[in-house]
Amino acid sequence: MKKRSWMTLGVALTFLATVLLAGCSSKEGGNGNGASGEPASGTASALESIKSRGKLVVGVKYDTKLFGLKDPASGNVEGFDVDIAKALAKELLGDETKIELKEVTSKTRIPMLNNNDIDIIVATMTITEERKKEVDFSDVYFKAGQSLLVKKGSPIKSIDDIKKGTKVLAVKGSTSVDNIKAKAPDATILEFDNYQDAFSALKAGQGDTLTTDNAILYGMAVQDPNFEVVGEPFTDEPYGIAIKKGETDLLNSVNAGLKKLHDNGEYDKIYEKWIGKAPSGE
Repeated sequence: MKKRSWMTLGVALTFLATVLLAGCSSKEGGNGNGASGEPASGTASALESIKSRGKLVVGVKYDTKLFGLKDPASGNVEGFDVDIAKALAKELLGDETKIELKEVTSKTRIPMLNNNDIDIIVATMTITEERKKEVDFSDVYFKAGQSLLVKKGSPIKSIDDIKKGTKVLAVKGSTSVDNIKAKAPDATILEFDNYQDAFSALKAGQGDTLTTDNAILYGMAVQDPNFEVVGEPFTDEPYGIAIKKGETDLLNSVNAGLKKLHDNGEYDKIYEKWIGKAPSGE
């Protein structure tokens, strides 16, 4: 009898220890946020984590003149998206310098957001129904339209001139690829990892035209005046700030920040600095 009682007690103690260890692991173990070490979803919201950290981590492009371009000499990243991100950091944390910029591309930005490498994406990202399945979007903060960039003197003047055999350069992961396939199904599409690679290929004669949002193409034309944007935009490309799905507090705060930037005139200043006169209703 004594032996059986001791065995029963031992089993009970082992079970209790297992339960306690499991409880500790659920509180202290892998938090699902990768190297950042921030609390996982369910323990702290993204907005709470940002405020606790005292820094907003933003995914921006490093290769898109006027929106996000890294100066190789200074190492600074500058552009419309960067200034919008800084303005939002000021609204969320009271200081525009409380920000960390991380490079994203059209292909990497959603995976980086969902892996918690960044808090938000401000990177010429068009709001689409397909992307809404993966991320939440802020209100529209910039309105663009897809166009064509060609070398001056090119016979291509509009989307109607894209025929069978025309080589069109585009960027992987962008809506531009799907749009050009729909508008010019007989064209040959060559895809690149980023805009600078695509533009370099155009300048090297590897394609006849490069397509993406007109605002991005204008930046390329500024870089090299031998090229120009032609034709009218053939799509509507409303840009939104992407936030991890379900982070309602952060989404609401970003939208409130954007509204304030419009109301106090700061948005217009940023727009005029990089793009030109802010259009009515922008």
